[in-house]
Amino acid sequence: MIDVADEALTLPAPIAVLDERQALLERWAERHGVDAARRLAEAEDLADAVAAEITPDNTLDTYAKSWRVWLRFTAATGLPEGEGSRGALIAFVSWMLREGQQNGKGYAPSSASTHLAAAVVGLRKRKVAVSGDDQGEARAALEGLAVKLLQAGERRGRGQAVSADVGGLRAIVRSCPDTLSGDRDKALVLTGFNYASRSQDPAGLQTSDVTLHARGLVVAVLTGKTKHSVRNAKIGYAQDPELCPVRAWTSYRTRLVAEHGQQWADPSTPAFVGIDQWGNVTGGMSPDSVTRAIKRISERAGVPIHWTGHSLRIGLASVGRKQGKDGIAIADQGGWARHSRSMLGYMQRDDGWDDNAAAGLT
Repeated sequence: MIDVADEALTLPAPIAVLDERQALLERWAERHGVDAARRLAEAEDLADAVAAEITPDNTLDTYAKSWRVWLRFTAATGLPEGEGSRGALIAFVSWMLREGQQNGKGYAPSSASTHLAAAVVGLRKRKVAVSGDDQGEARAALEGLAVKLLQAGERRGRGQAVSADVGGLRAIVRSCPDTLSGDRDKALVLTGFNYASRSQDPAGLQTSDVTLHARGLVVAVLTGKTKHSVRNAKIGYAQDPELCPVRAWTSYRTRLVAEHGQQWADPSTPAFVGIDQWGNVTGGMSPDSVTRAIKRISERAGVPIHWTGHSLRIGLASVGRKQGKDGIAIADQGGWARHSRSMLGYMQRDDGWDDNAAAGLT
């Protein structure tokens, strides 16, 4: 056996997996030689770095939260945290639905599904073997138990966020005060609706990402989670000037520069700025501040059910479908994969009567 250590082959892997990496390097060295093994080790480090780079922060947060749920489960049941057997995963699912939350209540099936998937990722990251068949059985058990909850009349979870609509947009525009903050609110909501924004999208925009075009605006959305959601969304002038996102954006940016200085025209400045109660600009908006702003804006307008950070995204899909827009065009504008299941879910039905597959057939 070739002694890789004698050949000064370095091991840059984390301490927790040094032994496993060393064994792997030795196999590579025996098969391909020390130099090739060194290059393969560097490639492994690059692969780890790429995986870390392309994993969104919110996904990492979900992994961390779900692992804490798994640890609470193993502590409560006395099962070892480093085992991902069929029985352990099904017991995890059952425990989550029964009492998994920290307040002792059961999770909604959708939350339990997220935690199951992320816990499996956590187990595999820690070198615990979890077979696809065992994970599949746990997911099947979750789906079956969710049906039992529905049959018992128990519906858990907040449900889908309320959809933005044209009436709500009009109420919001009319409720915005004639201030920089009011102009910012109008631009935030009207542009966000027209490109189906998530909260992180306007928070991540720089001034240079929103450009004027002869026919409207082009918004370069760079904060997307998939290759579909990173896009250049085109937003045209609205027929109704009151609801025009292009005019709202132009008015807001013109006022920002006029009241707070030419530095805000710099392409590298945030597209949407935070503004305190005294009218001072506080810097760029964060995803949380966008979510809070949309809720506050809709509340001020008297929208019956307050909007959330996801309402604008749902609104484009829902309103677009009602007005007969092509599904592929909606997907491209909003950054969904064509025929995306989540997009189809956002194409909400109001009451099930007008938009009904059986309506008018006989």
